[in-house]
Amino acid sequence: MFNRALAYNSRNIYSMLEVNPKAKLLDLGCFDGSLTVAVGAYVKTKQLYGIDIVPKALNYARRRGIIVKKGNLNKKFPFPGNYFDVVHGNQVIEHICDSDMFLSEIYRILKPGGYAVLSTENASSWINIAAAIMGWQIFSLTNISAKRLGIGNPLAMFRNQKIKYASFGHVRIYNFWGLKEYFEVMGFSVEDIKGAGYFPFPNWMGNVDRVHAHFMTFKVRKK
Repeated sequence: MFNRALAYNSRNIYSMLEVNPKAKLLDLGCFDGSLTVAVGAYVKTKQLYGIDIVPKALNYARRRGIIVKKGNLNKKFPFPGNYFDVVHGNQVIEHICDSDMFLSEIYRILKPGGYAVLSTENASSWINIAAAIMGWQIFSLTNISAKRLGIGNPLAMFRNQKIKYASFGHVRIYNFWGLKEYFEVMGFSVEDIKGAGYFPFPNWMGNVDRVHAHFMTFKVRKK
């Protein structure tokens, strides 16, 4: 069920991308580059860039033809300002400690009129609300420790397993209207929002009631 929601969320991301063979595309938290290549295929560009903190993963991304940089997304990005047409970040912002820096850097490196497609989990999803009512850790915040996954929620996926990389832990989870306003405060115009995952109901219902979908995807543009 969760994997189907992720797949539907990817469809939402792809639907927001604009075809531009000349576009420079940056994937934040690109890891091994597999998703970077998929996003590039929808944009129809071969000018693919990526940034991640895991050196081994970057080696795989480099083999896929991606221009990669090792970097911490809590700090200034190793790219010049007004450089990229498209920025993509799927399930990344929830891992960031300094989100002001993160969003400011996205704004800085985008060309005027450039856009970002950013997706994350939603604290307002019905299953997160249900977990909070039970007094459990919400599903989206059970991977807060590198020592053990699924803390505080007996139904959490991968409960009692160890996290592979410390950077995979979640720092904060946003609510729907909070994240929308946050983008606006940081200078972006919000053009589109889509939802995916509406457990235990069909995933498409997340696009009907986006406020309570488990995944939310925003398309924001630099003014």
